[in-house]
Amino acid sequence: MPIATLRRRLAGLFAILALISCLPTRAATTAAAPYRVVGYIAGGWDHLDAVPADKIDTLIFSFAHVDHGKVVLNPQDAPHLRGLVALKSAHPRLKIAVSVGGWTAGGFSEAAATAAGRKLFADSAAQLLADYGADGLDVDWEYPGHHESGIQSSPQDREHFTLLLQALRASLDRVGATHGHRGAKHYTLSIAAADGDFVDGIDIAAANRELDWFNLMTYDFVNAMTPTTGHHTGLHASALTPAKARTTDRAVRQFLAAGVAPGHLLIGAAFYGREFADVQPTAHGLYQPYGHFQGMLPWGVLKQHYIGQQGYVRYWDAEAQAPSLWNAATHDFITYDDPQSLAAKAAYVKAQHLGGIMYWEESLDAGDELLNAMWHDLND
Repeated sequence: MPIATLRRRLAGLFAILALISCLPTRAATTAAAPYRVVGYIAGGWDHLDAVPADKIDTLIFSFAHVDHGKVVLNPQDAPHLRGLVALKSAHPRLKIAVSVGGWTAGGFSEAAATAAGRKLFADSAAQLLADYGADGLDVDWEYPGHHESGIQSSPQDREHFTLLLQALRASLDRVGATHGHRGAKHYTLSIAAADGDFVDGIDIAAANRELDWFNLMTYDFVNAMTPTTGHHTGLHASALTPAKARTTDRAVRQFLAAGVAPGHLLIGAAFYGREFADVQPTAHGLYQPYGHFQGMLPWGVLKQHYIGQQGYVRYWDAEAQAPSLWNAATHDFITYDDPQSLAAKAAYVKAQHLGGIMYWEESLDAGDELLNAMWHDLND
């Protein structure tokens, strides 16, 4: 065969091979689900052997706190965090993050107010991840520019929060690079964010540039500070939902309008209910005035003692895609998530091309009924 002919055939073969190498393989298209399941887990809950880690992408330890500007862990929580990190040996896909803050946890406004304070906060947070072998940081400042939880706030919190996230991103990248966390394995940075007026102290677009994702706290829409009952973690507005009341869909639209990519948003699921007493009986207690707020009920307790028992009747709101319980004898009202509402949230995530679902909190789901349902719905 002439050399020129051989060269032409070889060139054609190489072109075909190059084209094939660019095509997606079946393994690449089916290797991983596109949706994250991210769960918070409270310090002090020791049943780590019961955690279904193969169904969770990231477990977020709660909480570290701010002490004189530094991000620190309570000594009694150190064994718990180490136990979580140890789960990765049997579940290599699992990531462990640390959340700093929580409701009533202060120190943020003060630490973020100066460049020196932001650097101390960021460097100490990055070093904490390195010391424990964790994979990311979640900032749960509730909330910049607000003091409803009893913490200090400032009108400058909005600007300072952006600067704090920038400092965190720089420190996490610098420290992470020295501990094998670079590129696709970099230390992740997320925030727990509310919606509506509670997020007016955050420049969402600026924060988005520093974050891997937002954990939207689309629960506690009604609580001891709201004038009526309602769906505390409802997906959509119902016929009775006030025009300015919070819903999951309204929260998502608020963040999308601010320029956040859908894949950076994880909506929240509640593994607990909220109970109200002395409720006005109209509409089975839904969006009605109440006498007093009773408190929180874990899913396991709801399932065992309330749903369909002791006079509690379950009602499904087809518009809100949310359940509630009403006791006509006692005028008690309970709002919660269940497998049906989680299926609706999973369908919403897929329809809106969101990043996945986040939940509070692992220990509240006895038997992992809600987590299993959510995982199957997202991966179906």
